[in-house]
Amino acid sequence: MTLADDGCSAIARHDDHDIIAVRGQRQIRRAEFTRDVAALAARLPSHKYILNACTDRYRFMVGFAAALSRQQISLMPSSDAPGILKAVAEDYPDLYALTDASSLPLPSLAYPDDLESDGTTPDLLVVPDDQPALILFTSGSTGRPKPAQKSWGVLVRSAQAAGQRLGISGLRGATLIGTVPHHHSYGIESTILLGLQHGLIIDADWPLYPGDVRAAIERSPRPRILVTTPVHLRALVGEPDGMPPVDLILSATAPLPIALATQAESCFAAPLIEIYGCTEAGQVATRRTVHETQWQCLDGVDLTQDEHGTWAGGAAVEGTALLQDMIERIGPKNFVLGDRSGDLVNIAGKRTSLADLNHQLLSIAGVQDGVFLMEETDGERVARLMALAVAPELRVETILQALRERIDATFLPRPLVLVDELPRNALGKLPREALLRLAGLRRNT
Repeated sequence: MTLADDGCSAIARHDDHDIIAVRGQRQIRRAEFTRDVAALAARLPSHKYILNACTDRYRFMVGFAAALSRQQISLMPSSDAPGILKAVAEDYPDLYALTDASSLPLPSLAYPDDLESDGTTPDLLVVPDDQPALILFTSGSTGRPKPAQKSWGVLVRSAQAAGQRLGISGLRGATLIGTVPHHHSYGIESTILLGLQHGLIIDADWPLYPGDVRAAIERSPRPRILVTTPVHLRALVGEPDGMPPVDLILSATAPLPIALATQAESCFAAPLIEIYGCTEAGQVATRRTVHETQWQCLDGVDLTQDEHGTWAGGAAVEGTALLQDMIERIGPKNFVLGDRSGDLVNIAGKRTSLADLNHQLLSIAGVQDGVFLMEETDGERVARLMALAVAPELRVETILQALRERIDATFLPRPLVLVDELPRNALGKLPREALLRLAGLRRNT
């Protein structure tokens, strides 16, 4: 589907496949979806901003479409923590929440259990391309979350470009199964918009545990697409009974080691495509990790470089966005990805990166999860490296000795703290403030 000549684009394309979603064993067809959108839109209060907190992916999708029809902008904060919601409400006072589970400290509308309609099926909603659709917020893993607004036309162009790159035309009617939340950039792009713009079936469930993921795959007919993250993949490929096959795996939100990508392709008997992007720019590039070191930009995404770094722009990007990684351009559309600019470590003239230090920590037998981070300083003294590790059977001294064999002594963590688990969010990311609190360097507020 291309953009309409009049500068508008439809919410969904299901011309040759009428099923738009599935909830459990029940299929939801396009006509029911459009009726639900119209019925919910009639019930939405008159506000400029909506925080769509629906955990059911189908209800979230209906709420998102209904908000678009009312020209309301959906806000997607990085977390539903009370402090973050309070800050968002202060910055966007004309805000309410749509919920289907827990209550929030905001004016709220509960998603109706029964959306009654007049029985007519309205035309599929068409939205102006320049209409503001979303305000996404960065995860906070590198500091305070920042807003990034997206127009409807940019979201459509990005979804279309991703579908073309992924070969979705050969998987028409596939079911999208996502272990990722739909309240974040990668989640809404790959579990909602990819489905709406390419005639895929969106699974309303949000399976997290390996048994739930297995059940979701088994109840879905082929073809089927698994949208996940490296954190989830580590748990899935470790299942002793294996996993049912899928037809495509998508992974994003964190670096994906080649060894894990190889395991995943073998486990699910499917190709794995890694997506590189960020909240500010959206989807930027892809690669098949087991075969490629270079990334290829999506159509509609262009890169430029200056003294500040690398910028993403083009028809599939809202304005221009500065990427936070070190990028070596190989050609007009290809590049090699280096470390994040904020991950570089320079102590006493010796250099490394947090990414490499994390890799070395995780390579130690018995370390189940772990992360390095740099202490904040006032600039008058040398910053210390710290590390947190989940290693129930190991002692601190054992881990430090293993690190001495892998890294320069300059980069040994001081301190190394053993914890029961790391404070990963639903995407597997680690907000810096949560890590500092866990390390004992921040008081809970």
